[in-house]
Amino acid sequence: MCKTCDSILITAAFLTMNAPLLAQPAATGVGQAFPVKPVRLVVPFTPGGSTDIVARIVGQKLDEAWKQQVIIDNRPGAGGTVGVDFVAKSAPDGYTLVMGHVGTFGFGPSLYSRLPYDSVRDFVPITLFANVPNMLVVNASLPVKSVKELIALAKTRPGQLNYGSAGSGSASHLTVEYFKLLSRTDITHIPYKGTSPMLTDLIAGQTSFTITGVPPLYPHVKSGRLRALGIASARRLALLPELPTIAEAGVPGYEATTWFGPLAPAKTPREIIARLNAELLKILQRPDVRERLAADGAEPVGSTPEEFAAYIKVEIERWAKVIKESRVHVE
Repeated sequence: MCKTCDSILITAAFLTMNAPLLAQPAATGVGQAFPVKPVRLVVPFTPGGSTDIVARIVGQKLDEAWKQQVIIDNRPGAGGTVGVDFVAKSAPDGYTLVMGHVGTFGFGPSLYSRLPYDSVRDFVPITLFANVPNMLVVNASLPVKSVKELIALAKTRPGQLNYGSAGSGSASHLTVEYFKLLSRTDITHIPYKGTSPMLTDLIAGQTSFTITGVPPLYPHVKSGRLRALGIASARRLALLPELPTIAEAGVPGYEATTWFGPLAPAKTPREIIARLNAELLKILQRPDVRERLAADGAEPVGSTPEEFAAYIKVEIERWAKVIKESRVHVE
């Protein structure tokens, strides 16, 4: 794991011990007044994926804490850039936020040649809310039971195996391209318009495998409709302790974790960012939230806005190298 990731985890432990102090609202008129009307949390993808699941956990708890409605607004399109652009151009008042994601804020700057916004300058990070390990799953009828067997099959049938993603430029697209790069395999990409239709076809056998976030995959793995071969994080998942990491299972150095955290438009008042950060840190200390995240395979984090901003910059640099070497490009 990168040094910045370690810093985030250390910060999470600190926040756990000091949550009551850190969770106090900003002592200003702006911070105390916020929110006085519904807040819109934009999810730049279709319902049913990991981003949507995490956003709805956040939205429900903010709704309960503030007694103000938090509207989950799914705005998919162009690998998430449609929804992100909508928030970039929204009023900087804290009432329109975007659920940031490794795809839109980690891949996007290197993946798209002409983004309508700047992923760093046009947003204010609030907190790194959670990490969701990705999982490699195959259709249950595919004759492989390990990552090594999948790689061997792909090498005997170059270009014939295919994988589904939530769309060109999505996290599930780049995580598999990274897998192909390190495993030196030739596998065909089949993009879909969201995680749900991609999983429908994977379960039906129209595609061979995918690598995406654990939350939408776990129910199908548990039911036997999909077979899990590996976890894409640096360590095994408590939810499935017997499942090896992909690095352990035959692709040394492979790690591709999906992360989530809300951001606001640039120039949003610091008092409002502080209020949002404090409220989200309080939510992360709730046992029911931590249990719900764990049940979906997600890991709570928590950070300051400054730490989240630094983390995003590190991720942009890391994925820029992957995108360049794998020669992935999306218009």
